[in-house]
Amino acid sequence: METKEGKININEMDFKFAEEVISYPGGEHLRKCFACGTCTAGCPISEIDEAFSPRRIIRQILFGMREEVLSSPAIWFCLICYRCYAHCPQNVNFPDLMRVLQYLAIKQNYVTSDILDRIKEIDKRLQILRHDLIKYDVDKQKQLHPVKK
Repeated sequence: METKEGKININEMDFKFAEEVISYPGGEHLRKCFACGTCTAGCPISEIDEAFSPRRIIRQILFGMREEVLSSPAIWFCLICYRCYAHCPQNVNFPDLMRVLQYLAIKQNYVTSDILDRIKEIDKRLQILRHDLIKYDVDKQKQLHPVKK
């Protein structure tokens, strides 16, 4: 869709893409976005990867850039931490929007099995890490406040 000069070819835009995203639960607030950028400013992933921008992803959806969005690895980077949603003045629920995009990417075969395997492995490691952190916190609380018998 983008040319070498960074211009968008209007003939390649899929104007039904935004409507399709909006039709799924989680996508219904997409058009409320007025591109203020607070989502990107508060995003922990954009701190790590300057190329990751929730605002850009929303704009690409609205511009009908289906292939660029659904084939992009960026739609798998979101931590679903809801920081962007908490700061959004328009209540655009970006994490839910990311789930819609992930679903569409799988449904429409934009995702290779290799990427899905990597996502599953990352999720497995995150669940182990989360378990260990919670166990550590619970054990620490027991040491600080032992239960009296």
